[in-house]
Amino acid sequence: MNDLEEIVYKHALVNAAKHKGNANPGAVIGSIMSQEPELRKRGKEIGSLAGKIVAQVNNLSADEQASEMEKYNLEIREKKHVKEVGLQELPGSHDNIVMRFAPNPSGPLHIGHARSAVPNGEYVKRHNGKLILRIEDTDPKRVYEPAYDMIPEDLKWLGINPDEIIFQSDRFEIYYDYARQLIEKGAAYMCTCDGATFKQLKDNCQPCPCRDNSVEENLKLWHEFDKMDAGEAVLRVKTDINHKNPAIRDWVAMRLVDETHPRLKNKYRIYPMMNFSVAVDDHLMGMTHVLRGKDHLANTEKQKYLYNHMGWDLPEYIHYGRLKMEDIALSTSKALEGIESGIYSGWDDPRLGTLRAIARRGINPKSIYDLITEIGVKMADSAISWKKIYGLNRNLIEPVANRYFFVENPQLIEIEGYDGGDMIIERSLHGDHLDRGNRLLPFNGTAYIADEDINDGIFRLMDAVNVNIDGDKITYNSTSFEDAREVKAKIIQWIPAEDNVSVTIVMDDASTKKGLGESSLKDLKVGDVVQFERIGFARLDEIADDELIFYFAHK
Repeated sequence: MNDLEEIVYKHALVNAAKHKGNANPGAVIGSIMSQEPELRKRGKEIGSLAGKIVAQVNNLSADEQASEMEKYNLEIREKKHVKEVGLQELPGSHDNIVMRFAPNPSGPLHIGHARSAVPNGEYVKRHNGKLILRIEDTDPKRVYEPAYDMIPEDLKWLGINPDEIIFQSDRFEIYYDYARQLIEKGAAYMCTCDGATFKQLKDNCQPCPCRDNSVEENLKLWHEFDKMDAGEAVLRVKTDINHKNPAIRDWVAMRLVDETHPRLKNKYRIYPMMNFSVAVDDHLMGMTHVLRGKDHLANTEKQKYLYNHMGWDLPEYIHYGRLKMEDIALSTSKALEGIESGIYSGWDDPRLGTLRAIARRGINPKSIYDLITEIGVKMADSAISWKKIYGLNRNLIEPVANRYFFVENPQLIEIEGYDGGDMIIERSLHGDHLDRGNRLLPFNGTAYIADEDINDGIFRLMDAVNVNIDGDKITYNSTSFEDAREVKAKIIQWIPAEDNVSVTIVMDDASTKKGLGESSLKDLKVGDVVQFERIGFARLDEIADDELIFYFAHK
């Protein structure tokens, strides 16, 4: 057997082992062509050999084929199908990956922030990399001080734990140092033109007079910068003055700000612009990959100029599309206005799209994490809906949420003619998990039912008795379920007359449902998620004096 015959023979053995001892000539040829590219030019020879050698292999018994596999040290390598759940692989090297989630602390995180936080966290987890939470707080007008604590809390709820937390407001001296270096390289200049004049020049691809200042002149102005009035000067990074996008032409790196910063107070007046501080930090923190929305494409291009001026290696940039979601308030500024004006009860008002509002309703964070992972980081815009979130969440909480009765606007009824005495109705906490035990509902001929269920006809109080309702008169009909089924009686929930608890359910539109629940609810603790058999899933939010307050999740 020559070398080529041996190669065909080995591939035939492996193919036979994969298909119950019967190799296929076409599959063997395909295997050789894909795995032995240097043999592709000998395709005709391989084709003529394949049929004969495959027949030879197929004539061997299973034991003989196994023996030949062992002789040639062959084994079947199963393809590992790694489900990436929507996240395509990162470009570039995957060694020592460093990524960052960099929110502005204008408020707590909302579901739109998860669009960035989740992929960063997931990629770092997959590649055993490093994740930095960088709080980008260089615009005092956009800093909401409580957000400094809220953002890490929200990330923790999502299951994302950064390796390091960095505040840009701690790094002003670093930014000053690199601003000075840029000036010394002749890559940045102090511009004293008023905004309107510079815009006119820029829009006409004309440099402003300040662009030709010497390094010494720029350094002198830089050292005098914080003594100037706000708006009197800015530091600009030199780019292509003929760039097709006017916004990229000589962008602003530093400006004067006289606002009081929550952390810095009035320590500094010279503040970095986002594109400057972000580029400096991404370099110094060793970012290997930067995920950002496609609305940052122009910013990426701006920052590349800074990288080139400084001779830095660029990270891999990945841009993704917008996340659209209807019927939800995602604007942090509008949410804050609503909170301050009393429209919303707080950042966890159920009408908001904040992660805390979603958590308060009993939505499992894994449903959000999985949804964002499934969407991935493609450039196309993505639309998500509550229906999708509810579907994912239902799969997670349905097995763990116990069932209970709740009646809204309860009305006490006394069943005339009932003489069955006291009885205890047992219902399982979960029909699919009987090992969890039962709820006990005492019944003695009186009960609370929902106001909307008081209608003429025959009704069955679930697992108890059948009653006839005729106006205000409610009489005993029978006990058996078969009797109720025969007359197609509607089955209604009820609550024991004396063994119950007051319940309020805050709905997703902030309206409330008030009523009574069965006494077994008293065994719950705050945070437990239940299923009210008629309403849907809800999370116990508060245990008041004689009342349990739940937040509605979904059906």
